[in-house]
Amino acid sequence: MTNLLRIASVLFALLIITSCEQDLSKKADKIHAQIVSIDTHTDTPLNFLEPDFDIGKWNNYDSSYSRIDFPRMKAGKLDAVFMAVFVGQGERSEEGNLKANNRALEIFEALHSKINQYPEQAEIALKAKDVYQIKSKGKSTVYIGVENAYPIGNDLNNIKSFYDLGARYITLCHTSNNDICDSSTDKKGPEFNGLSTFGEEVVKEMNQLGMIIDVSHISDSAYYDVLKLSKAPIIASHSSVRAICDNPRNFDDKMLYALKENGGVIQICILSDYIKEPAPYPERDSAFQQLRIKWNNWQGLSEEEYKQASHEWRALQKKYPRELATVADAVDHIDYVVKTIGIDYVGIGTDFDGGGGLKDCKDASEMKNITIELLKRGYNQEDIKRIWGENFLRVFREVEQIASR
Repeated sequence: MTNLLRIASVLFALLIITSCEQDLSKKADKIHAQIVSIDTHTDTPLNFLEPDFDIGKWNNYDSSYSRIDFPRMKAGKLDAVFMAVFVGQGERSEEGNLKANNRALEIFEALHSKINQYPEQAEIALKAKDVYQIKSKGKSTVYIGVENAYPIGNDLNNIKSFYDLGARYITLCHTSNNDICDSSTDKKGPEFNGLSTFGEEVVKEMNQLGMIIDVSHISDSAYYDVLKLSKAPIIASHSSVRAICDNPRNFDDKMLYALKENGGVIQICILSDYIKEPAPYPERDSAFQQLRIKWNNWQGLSEEEYKQASHEWRALQKKYPRELATVADAVDHIDYVVKTIGIDYVGIGTDFDGGGGLKDCKDASEMKNITIELLKRGYNQEDIKRIWGENFLRVFREVEQIASR
């Protein structure tokens, strides 16, 4: 009889938990119907160079390795994404700059072509306000960013060219130093101790155009140089908190306070290694290090070489699966920002298709899980509205207004 009571108690507890989860899910659905949700950084355009990838259909992650498409955005209640035109750092020469610029233009062309194939599902947006109108039509919104300013070369006119192609932010560098600024992760160390002289001109030109300055990936000293120079608030499109996960890509408290003074926003990145210190896995680390060496850390690769390197990367991910951080771990970072500088300076930038993904948020179809976790922690609809989009859109609007003066 005692065993039967124990079993009944366990079953009753499970029923209560299931009921609570269902209630939270329904509440999240109602909230998402009344807000706009924006993911400020994905690398999905790299998939557009794959002939078999179709953004208009549901792509299973386990077979496609893709994390974003329009059906999965709908399922996860994700209204808008920034798709990044990404070019890895290569040789800093006239020839290298031209090659990078041509590569960026190729990705821009593929992005426009793929999105325009599905006018009934999505639209490319250019203004902060566009997301509201596009959502009202029942469509997904695509904004465009540029990750790594390397394709600018040494020509400020390229910033205007990218703006005219739809780009609305530029991430000033990637994992290596470029001609604009120092990276937070270049193993050679700082080159300019912040922004270069040319980088200062880039910041001014972006302000004048209404192009959002993205400081993810740049060094701490470059970050402070940008804050001193920029007349507009800035964003970190996919960064997290150093106090929780001590990674140079993340923000320390001093950087957070400076961000608040600037009026900018940090969009929490859900790439697992930036959320939670990974457990030791020497076999995996060694295998990936050898792959980076083989492919020159993704620098200067041809299209065919990049595809081959990507296939080998995915094979290693299958061979050496890592225990990923969870949505709860990611929301710890949101909590930290809110408690440190306030609710108005934080958002979400997944880095999907560029390494982002969590144990319980592996792709766009599971983005609502973040909202459910926020509800569990007592965030209300107004809080969630700010985190999911309004904080970022405030910055976007201010950038537009400053450029129009």
